[in-house]
Amino acid sequence: MDGIIIINKEKGYTSHDAVYKIKKMFNTKVGHTGTLDPNATGVLPILLGKGTKLSKYLIEHDKEYEVLLQLGTKTTTADEEGEEVEKKCVPEQYLQFKNIEKILKSFIGESQQVPPMYSAIKVNGKKLYEYARKGQQVEIKPRNIEIYDIELLNINKTEKQISFRVQCSKGTYIRSLCEDIAEKLGTVGLMKELKRTVVGDFKIENAITVEELKEKIENFDRLRYEIQLTMMQTGKNDEEKNKQLQNEYATI
Repeated sequence: MDGIIIINKEKGYTSHDAVYKIKKMFNTKVGHTGTLDPNATGVLPILLGKGTKLSKYLIEHDKEYEVLLQLGTKTTTADEEGEEVEKKCVPEQYLQFKNIEKILKSFIGESQQVPPMYSAIKVNGKKLYEYARKGQQVEIKPRNIEIYDIELLNINKTEKQISFRVQCSKGTYIRSLCEDIAEKLGTVGLMKELKRTVVGDFKIENAITVEELKEKIENFDRLRYEIQLTMMQTGKNDEEKNKQLQNEYATI
């Protein structure tokens, strides 16, 4: 099978895990176009067979995310996975709607961003997280990114959390963006939750989970077996089941 499947990745497994599971289902070459961290969810385009040749075009796509920023805590990884390295108070006046909205909007446009130390960017042939795990320091060069739009969705003053939606260019690290927003607010912060809602023209409304995909394939295989069995027994095709089979194939 050749083509693209839009997966809605769930929490708890890596993008590589998703590729491995789908490869077992289709028994063909499989790839993806843009890594999501294990605790991140959302749109993960999966390429099958000859579709893998499209990778170099799809990785250039812009993206959209929904983000939950936790203020007052800083970690080594800029998310909840790392070790806590700093705590800082978050005065209530920092959490006023107009103040936060103004700071978020200040990020719109082109800028240079320093990627997080715990990332897969390579420096001198090694990934940054390999240096980080060994406690080694290395120079991280800022990268050109662009924020097209950023929208404040919610403020939870009790939990010191901000929810926002951001549309950005490829190569934008949301963990770094969260730390930068927190710094402008006069505190520290980390990315608590991340959901990717759009990659290019691929939207989360059209995505399915790995388990949903597995179920569709099992239904397709079951219907195909029933049609073959009917033909063996009667010498005739079951038109109703054949239509079901076509419908199942169309949704895979």
